[in-house]
Amino acid sequence: MLDLLSQPWPWYIAGPIIGLTVPLLLLAGGKMFGISSNLRHMCAACNFGNVDFFNYDWKSAGQWNLTLLAGVVLGGFLGGYVFENPEPVQLAAATVADLQALGIQDFNGLVPDDFFTWSSLGTGAGLIVLIAGGFLVGFGARYAGGCTSGHAISGLSDLQLASLIAVIGFFIGGLLMTYLILPIIL
Repeated sequence: MLDLLSQPWPWYIAGPIIGLTVPLLLLAGGKMFGISSNLRHMCAACNFGNVDFFNYDWKSAGQWNLTLLAGVVLGGFLGGYVFENPEPVQLAAATVADLQALGIQDFNGLVPDDFFTWSSLGTGAGLIVLIAGGFLVGFGARYAGGCTSGHAISGLSDLQLASLIAVIGFFIGGLLMTYLILPIIL
């Protein structure tokens, strides 16, 4: 069992599990899958001032989402440290070549140490990615009415046109970042 948990699962196992998430959540009382609304729930729980946006019953509205967030954090810890796979992440040769052309050389962990370390955080590129990227992700999730997981998994399953438009926008943004912006930053 430990061997099964410490290695990547193939798409034909992980995909159906993700696909079954939406019907199970609907059977569990119409719950939606997503992460981005948790910031609002946490602010409402902390009672930040007298802002109307945060004045609602966050316990009934946000308990499921906060539980999901705790599960994501716990799952990330278990997957990254407890059931850690000692093998490096397998990347396509073309991806490795493209990343090496951008100056990333270390591919031993889950993420390249050339870019995702405390020392690289203090660099100009690290600060741009952290601050500007964090702001854009947060603003974009709020402006789009949800995050990538909420729109792509729940929204598309529910045949919502707004989710289709948001997912198309996410892909366009990802392509722009990959091919235009990231090479300039690095």
